[in-house]
Amino acid sequence: MFNRTENFKQYIKLYPIVSTLLAVNIAIHLLTLVPIVGTQLFNFGVHFNLLISEGEYWRLVTPIFLHASLAHLLFNMFSLYIFGPELEQLAGKARFLTIYILAGIVGNVATYLMHDWNYRSVGASGAIYGIFGAFAALVYYTRKFMPQLKQIIIPIIVIGVIMTFLQPQINVTAHIAGLVTGFVLGMVYFHPKRIAAWKKRKRKLKSV
Repeated sequence: MFNRTENFKQYIKLYPIVSTLLAVNIAIHLLTLVPIVGTQLFNFGVHFNLLISEGEYWRLVTPIFLHASLAHLLFNMFSLYIFGPELEQLAGKARFLTIYILAGIVGNVATYLMHDWNYRSVGASGAIYGIFGAFAALVYYTRKFMPQLKQIIIPIIVIGVIMTFLQPQINVTAHIAGLVTGFVLGMVYFHPKRIAAWKKRKRKLKSV
């Protein structure tokens, strides 16, 4: 299910939202490596509770596209590259983007509410965990007739949550909040009645 066999052109064509997110994250990280300009860009977008409390609310969004190191970027983008396409196809472009961005934002809002004034963080991890949460909702709805999905997704989520608490300098709050947000949105989007309505709408569009 998560074995990516597409070539570069096929991947971009089949998964335009995931491809765009990958490109934007990589491009922004490269920009942050540029002397002076990169530092200014990073400082402008980093999640900093003190500055958010003073009205710089864009910092609840911009950290989703910033990463502290190349390893940090590669880990998150690899997860997006592997797991994002299936969710984009299942949920559709707009719903996938909603899950990704809202999970990231809620993770940052929770971080603002739960941590002290000098807390800082960056990374797309909250959004990535939103993808995992959405898959968890799909597992719930398909548990009786797609047990293989449960066997794949649940261990990934469990390992991810365990590593969240074991690794140093991890924004645990953003991870958990993103996971919960993705699950809630997935419960809404993947409800059997809603999926049936999507399929019915698609058939009507094809027949027009």
